[in-house]
Amino acid sequence: MSGGTAERMLDHPMVVRVAGDEHAGFYRPRPGTGVAGGASAGVAVEAYRWGALTAGAAVRTASMLLLLPFMLANLSIWLRPRSADRFDLLAALCRVLAGTITAAFVLSMVGISLDLVGWQCVPYEWCRQDRPYLSWLNALPMGARLSLLSLIPLLALRVIWGMGRRSARALEGFGQPAPHPPTSYREKLTTPGFWDDERTPAWLRQIHVVIGVGTLDVSLLGGVSGPEGSAARLLLVPAMGLLACCAVLLCLPVPTSSTRVRRILLSLRAAAAAVTLLSLGYAVRAGHVPPVAGQLPGYEGGVGVLQSAQGVLLVLLAAVTAARPRTTTGSRPFLAGLGTPVVAAAAVTVAGAFASTLVFRVADQLDRGHVPGALRANPPGVAPLDPPVAYWWAALAGLAALMILAGAACTTYLLTARRRRRVAERIVAQDYPDVPPQAAPRLNAVRQAIARSHVTEELGPMLVAFFLIAALGLAVTTFNAIGLGPTQLVAELTARPTGTALVTAYITDAGVWIISLLVIGFIILAYRSYRSTQTRRAMAALFDLADFWPRIVHPFAPPCYAARAVPELAKRVSGLVGTGKKVVISGHSHGSVLAVAAILQLPPDVLRRVALLTHGSPLGRIYTRLYPAYLGQQTLCEIGEQLDWRWRNLWRDTDPVGGPIFVGHRAKRPPCGVPEAESVDLRLRDPRAVTIDPTDTAPPPLERHWPYHTQSAYQTSIRELTEQIP
Repeated sequence: MSGGTAERMLDHPMVVRVAGDEHAGFYRPRPGTGVAGGASAGVAVEAYRWGALTAGAAVRTASMLLLLPFMLANLSIWLRPRSADRFDLLAALCRVLAGTITAAFVLSMVGISLDLVGWQCVPYEWCRQDRPYLSWLNALPMGARLSLLSLIPLLALRVIWGMGRRSARALEGFGQPAPHPPTSYREKLTTPGFWDDERTPAWLRQIHVVIGVGTLDVSLLGGVSGPEGSAARLLLVPAMGLLACCAVLLCLPVPTSSTRVRRILLSLRAAAAAVTLLSLGYAVRAGHVPPVAGQLPGYEGGVGVLQSAQGVLLVLLAAVTAARPRTTTGSRPFLAGLGTPVVAAAAVTVAGAFASTLVFRVADQLDRGHVPGALRANPPGVAPLDPPVAYWWAALAGLAALMILAGAACTTYLLTARRRRRVAERIVAQDYPDVPPQAAPRLNAVRQAIARSHVTEELGPMLVAFFLIAALGLAVTTFNAIGLGPTQLVAELTARPTGTALVTAYITDAGVWIISLLVIGFIILAYRSYRSTQTRRAMAALFDLADFWPRIVHPFAPPCYAARAVPELAKRVSGLVGTGKKVVISGHSHGSVLAVAAILQLPPDVLRRVALLTHGSPLGRIYTRLYPAYLGQQTLCEIGEQLDWRWRNLWRDTDPVGGPIFVGHRAKRPPCGVPEAESVDLRLRDPRAVTIDPTDTAPPPLERHWPYHTQSAYQTSIRELTEQIP
């Protein structure tokens, strides 16, 4: 089982699908064309190809890059140090933070349509000159113009809502509905219906749509209220009450009663529709709103308040995560167990970078390349297309975070080089004790490959980088709250404000452009993923870590492919066992994670006829550290016990992804406390030799992460596991 092609997995050129469909299916060699490569006679070899769920659809793969902030927000909760309790404050905070990211997305669209176009550009002749697509808007009163332009954020919200609903129909809810649906905050992978629950993303999707609509209503009413807009200020109360109601619902578990869910969502949608229609109607009737120079009234304050709220939520997330006891995993957890606030902060940073890039690039297009700013006054008659202060800070914070992370990565690589070389030298000396001098170059290449493959375990400096970024984010939040921009701050702190502030302005502009180029690079990569199959597969492999988990925090994240793959695989295994067959599940790389998740869903009578073979598996090396609450070593020990230790794991020191399953055990104490667990991990020497065989012209290749199934140890493990099945 792997994400590659069926022909490659079966090592056979002609295959036929025996179950599933073109997105995910089970394949065997075509009858009459021989057996799969290396298979024994009488043994049926079957490949499960699930890679099309992540890399098969070009549009889906490209959308993963564009939906990156939502994906990171959804991933954050799965990195928590221990599973949920009855009152899961951590999950509630993650959901509220995810709601603010949706609001930030809508605010960026409001900044483009209502603020830059409707309020700042259209009233100025120089801005709308030679632009017939904008000129006609000048004939409309300001209120009607803003009301009409409000359709753009609504349309953008409708697009991402449609993407989430479409992916839910394609992947989620694949299996039969669970008789006892899980709670919103799931505790273990063994929970019935863990993967095939469609209620949670559907519930969250409706709430996030209302959050987006409420954000638009508040922005529109704030813009048209004016000094005499008492009715608009009166309408702000239900609009803000709508957002508060959504925040409360995000903190509560999904109701188990479908009738109650429909009643709550129907009331929420009706209230949102009523408030939106009243807001749009009031804006149209308001007519000519008194003009105010600068930005849309209330818009800059709204962006600053939202980013301040995100900063407070991140602080609470870090505090709650640090206060919770850790789950014993047998290995060092990712970022000292602070993975949840780290990834949540990354989601906020990426969302801010996306929003600032979008707003700045539209502003740059509208003002025909003229860079706005207090130190570079606009020519007479030119629209003051100046984005909010918060976006200037977001661009600078994103640039600083990028530089800090790059510095931490370089520091990690350099500071751990000596330790990794020592480990590589010890392994090479053990595997190749007597090497002739002419094989020294090949031996050095093997040593370097081993040293590079062990960089995955070295993440210490990244924790320092997180704290630096967090401190930077708190400072930015403070400046946003008081409306102080970068140049104004420098001017206040220096005795010679003009020159220093001008340098700061150029640095800020550079930060905006660099962040913009990075986001544009993401868009280009998304386009390449749409056009190129190889790029699509590479990107899908990177996103496997995030899209593996159900959407219980942000409903607009890319779909969870495991919601189909795990129930489908468990059903296929149960069906084969039901016909009296022995089943050895073989999972390579991320396929081993799907195999483990499927085994946790199998009933005991099926498990008695099942064995597990993993190879190139990231379970012990990556997953126990990233997701200690769900795939920690305690869970892996439970899987071994359920299988009666019919489990083998093949790994190589040159593999940058795979490794041993039980990485935390010591020689004096067997893993999981039982001697049988010591037989799980089987290390393969790579390469087989560093000298050239007399019958060959080149030394054996470095296999690294692929292949494993062509090795003799693989076939031996299959035979041994088959014999162990009763």
